[in-house]
Amino acid sequence: MDAYLLSESSMFVWPHKLILKTCGTTTLLSGLPRILEIAALFAGFPRATAPSSRGITVAAAPYRVFYSRKNFLFPDRQRGPHRSWRDEVRSMDKLFVNGSAYMIGKMNGEHWYLYLTEPGTMLTPPASPKEEIEFPETETKVLSFPEAAPRTDCDEHDETLELLMTDLDEDNAKQFYLENATAVAEKRHRDADKDDHLDVFSNTSDMDEETGGILPPELTTEGHALGTVVSESCGLSDVYPKSKFPDARIDAYLFTPCGFSANGVVPAPDGKAPTHYFTVHVTPEPQCSYASFETNVPHSQNGKATADIIQQVVDIFKPGRFSITLFETKPAIDEMDEVNGVHDQQHAQRHALRRSNKMEQVDGYRRVDRIVHDLNGYDLVFRYYERNDWKGGHRVLEKRASSETHS
Repeated sequence: MDAYLLSESSMFVWPHKLILKTCGTTTLLSGLPRILEIAALFAGFPRATAPSSRGITVAAAPYRVFYSRKNFLFPDRQRGPHRSWRDEVRSMDKLFVNGSAYMIGKMNGEHWYLYLTEPGTMLTPPASPKEEIEFPETETKVLSFPEAAPRTDCDEHDETLELLMTDLDEDNAKQFYLENATAVAEKRHRDADKDDHLDVFSNTSDMDEETGGILPPELTTEGHALGTVVSESCGLSDVYPKSKFPDARIDAYLFTPCGFSANGVVPAPDGKAPTHYFTVHVTPEPQCSYASFETNVPHSQNGKATADIIQQVVDIFKPGRFSITLFETKPAIDEMDEVNGVHDQQHAQRHALRRSNKMEQVDGYRRVDRIVHDLNGYDLVFRYYERNDWKGGHRVLEKRASSETHS
């Protein structure tokens, strides 16, 4: 797996799949046609006639597509096709046949959107030169328990945990500012033996530990050096520690004057399972504070319960409120526990329930919402939490008013 860290985005590329996570006002869906074209022209995937889009004539039909996002903090600042969920769904329907759109959570509160296609996705046929094809609008389902679709086999266990956090504690968020991180780095430099400690301000000639060569300039800037300081001081480096994952690596960057992004590459300790990832993006300004954490490291590998990972991440960022989505493939029959030589499905269900119940409790927070979805080949659990001393929307309204005043 190759991991790319961009200013507001992260991209992870495997031989068979791609994950692109963006923030801010990036127009992610506008890149989909070009991505499908690249897959056909340069990555060796089977070519198909592309849907009508910006002069692209060839594309690869993906096996499956997932698109998700939280409800926007400032929807009026987005650009097309991200001005509304309806526009986003229409944009994807123009590319893919039989997509399904879901809204998960309260319509008048915190919620999460998901669009996914069926296994073996088909591309939407291009419009006829003589007539414009009208694409039927995909209905967004707002059911708490949509009807389960038949399960399809997946080529690997797929598990994604995502925490989307807002209203970060202001004092705690200062660690993601350049001024604070510089002070931490300078103190470390003063306190450490210079012979045994790296000066983060003079690492432009760092050697690559693996190859012995000189690292490229983009990896030796102050932003990367201070990003490493922040990832260590805030506790992010301890979520998947070197003691458990000796080959794990973190690429972190601290922006000027504030803001933080990090990608983690986490190979399996035994070297037999696929390489996994985690990614973090932080906007610490109080009027729009936000942090996201996402990982696909399976709970069976990390040596910690999923609930422990959640608590550890929440303790790092101290949000006023946050949502959790856990998205994972359904266990196949032959993966379930066997008792006396007979597959015991009930035992597996009880185990999943116990694991789910452990995730309900997050110290210092109350769970406001929990919704379970049974999707085609996947189980999805959405949870929303608020800090025990959270006072609803008053704080948000005060910050937005303050932001407008500064404008």
